Amino acid sequence: MPASITLSNLSWSTPDGRPLFSNIDLSFNAERTGLVGRNGVGKTTLLKLAAGELQPRTGSIAVSGTLGILRQSVQVGLDETIADLFGARRALAILRRAESGEASADELAVADWTLEARIEAALERAGLAVAPQALLAALSGGQRTRAALAALIFEDPDFLILDEPTNNLDRDGREAVISLLGGWRHGALVVSHDRELLETMDAIVELTTLGATRYGGNWGDYRARKALELAAAERDLADAKKRMAEVSRSAQETTERKARKDSAGKKKAARGDMPRIVAGGLKRQAENTSGENARLAERRRAQALADAEEARKRIEILQPLSVKLPSTGLPPGRSVLKIDAVTAGYEADEPVIRKLSFEITGPERTAVTGPNGSGKTTLLALISGDLQPWEGTVRVLTSFSLLDQRVSLLDPTVYPRQFPAPESAIG
Repeated sequence: MPASITLSNLSWSTPDGRPLFSNIDLSFNAERTGLVGRNGVGKTTLLKLAAGELQPRTGSIAVSGTLGILRQSVQVGLDETIADLFGARRALAILRRAESGEASADELAVADWTLEARIEAALERAGLAVAPQALLAALSGGQRTRAALAALIFEDPDFLILDEPTNNLDRDGREAVISLLGGWRHGALVVSHDRELLETMDAIVELTTLGATRYGGNWGDYRARKALELAAAERDLADAKKRMAEVSRSAQETTERKARKDSAGKKKAARGDMPRIVAGGLKRQAENTSGENARLAERRRAQALADAEEARKRIEILQPLSVKLPSTGLPPGRSVLKIDAVTAGYEADEPVIRKLSFEITGPERTAVTGPNGSGKTTLLALISGDLQPWEGTVRVLTSFSLLDQRVSLLDPTVYPRQFPAPESAIG
């Protein structure tokens, strides 16, 4: 039976009862599918439901085949190694004993002499040149992600389920992951905001507050379709607004005509030119006509309002997200950060940063780049005070906030420490 993941009439709500999505019907086969949508719309939740980690409120999930799951962050113990990701610690230990002549006959019978070479080849495909015995805790977040993905590919599952696989990766790591998925010939369900990665997909599924929609093709094909849909939604909104204006104008003209006609009828009745019974009949007829016109105008207005609201919802969903950063208000010459001859690290005699010195002044926007493991996160830890330098000084000369990879700024238990007092010196 071909590998597949089928979601039927799927609904799920948050623990506080807020519906996240409902009546989702999707089927994933042996193709690479990118799952896209705004943050908070339920992409990671949908992956967890597909993986069996969450149970739907209603509906069903049918999985045929084996799954390999990569989460946004790889949590590790202090003594865990890359071999543990591959489930190969015992098998590699047998090889070590066999090489030293200490293995038993039973161990020699099950020894996999090609295992270590195959693990190293898988790591190399992920752009990672480390030994299987390397401690995971000694690797950067991006290196752990690549190692975990290499272990998944090594298992050769029917489906890969990947949640933001290129997060925290340097350029080489991203290219390695994109290359891996570009050559993947089984099923893959990938949540990502990485446009280059999404260009390798065979299909895109967009998750919105209105539901899930599947688009054939890669990211470029999806964006072309979305541009057409946005243009159609904007036309529909303009048409609805035009109809609303026409209804209001027509209603006003009808009211004015009736007022003129009523005025003329009253004058005629006052002159005695019309029998009272006829005047009364005409009055009732005018009132009935006026009421019917009002009801018709209200129905047209309500329909136009509903159409406008629907078009606005579609435009809100289809419109690309944009972020505008406000001015910091800092004067151009104001010193913000001074780092002088800093050396720091986590293990004795193995510094991650050596003799680093630089200064930031004024409202500069500075990007810190470099390969995974080069010390970018270590530098931020020094600036925030989470890590003390072995040598040198770190001076933070203005208040600041730190939004780290775990978004701990949003955690009320650590929120106060994100705002050191100005003129603080660390080190």
